Amino acid sequence: MTAEVRDVTVRFGRRVALDGVTVTVPAGAVVAVVGGDGAGKTTLLRALAREVAPDAGTVTSPDKNRMGFLPAGPGSWAALTVRQNLDFVGGAYGLKGDELRSRRDELVERCGLTAAADRQASALSGGMRRKLGAAMAMIHRPALVILDEPSTGVDPVSRIDLWRMVSEAAAQGSGVIMSTTYLDEAERAAHLVVLEAGQVLVQGSYDEVRSGFTGTVTRSPDPVRREWSWRRGRERHEYWPTAPEGTDAPRVDPDLEDIVIAVSLARSMQDAS
Repeated sequence: MTAEVRDVTVRFGRRVALDGVTVTVPAGAVVAVVGGDGAGKTTLLRALAREVAPDAGTVTSPDKNRMGFLPAGPGSWAALTVRQNLDFVGGAYGLKGDELRSRRDELVERCGLTAAADRQASALSGGMRRKLGAAMAMIHRPALVILDEPSTGVDPVSRIDLWRMVSEAAAQGSGVIMSTTYLDEAERAAHLVVLEAGQVLVQGSYDEVRSGFTGTVTRSPDPVRREWSWRRGRERHEYWPTAPEGTDAPRVDPDLEDIVIAVSLARSMQDAS
C-alpha cells in the first residue's frame, strides 16, 4: 500500500515541528528525507509510524504489525545477542519455527553479522548495531519500513550493507522512508524530500530536483556575498538567485549538496526580509 502524510502539521507546545507537510511513500520505492537539525525529519517519520498524532492533516499508513520502525537510538536490546534480538522481534510479529530461523539467518548474513551472531548487542560496534536494528525492523517483511538516520556514524562498509538491505526491501515490495545526513545516499532514492524548519523546501526525484533548481552557483576563494556562500573543499560556493553581479568567478554545475544549501539559504533570506 501507499503510505502518506497529507497537509500534516505537528506542534509541540508553541513550536511547530511540521507545517503543512505532504509526503507520499509508494510501495516498492525508497524515499529519502534530508535536512538539518530541527528540520522535522524525525517528527515526519514518527507521524508515519503513528508515534505522533498530527494537529492537522491526515496520515495514511499500514497497521503497526505491518510496519517496521528503526528509531534514532540503537534499536536493539543491549543484553540480548544478535540472534536473540531478531528472534524476539520476529516472534512478536508472529514468525516462528523454520520460518523465523530462515528469515533470521538470512538477515544476519545480509547485514554482515554472521561472525557476531552470538555476541550481545552491547558488544557490537555502532555500525553493527545499526545494521542489527535495521534487520529487526525488516524481519517480518513489513509493508512500510521507517528508518531514522540508519547510517549516521556508520563506517563506509556498513553503509553499503545497510543500503543493500534497504534496496532489497523495496525490491520485495516494501515502501521505505529513511532520513539521512548523507546526500550521496539521498541521490540513490526514488524520491527526495528536503525539509527546513518543518516545511518542505523541495521534493521529487533527483533529476526533478536538479532540473527544477533555479539560479546560479559560482566558486571562488573570496565570494562577493559571504552570507550567500558555503565552503566546498578549499573554495567557497556562492548562490545567485538571479544572474551573478560583480564577479567573474567560474560557474558550477550544482550537485545535491549545493542545491540543498542554496534553497535553504534562499528560504532563510526570504524569512529574514
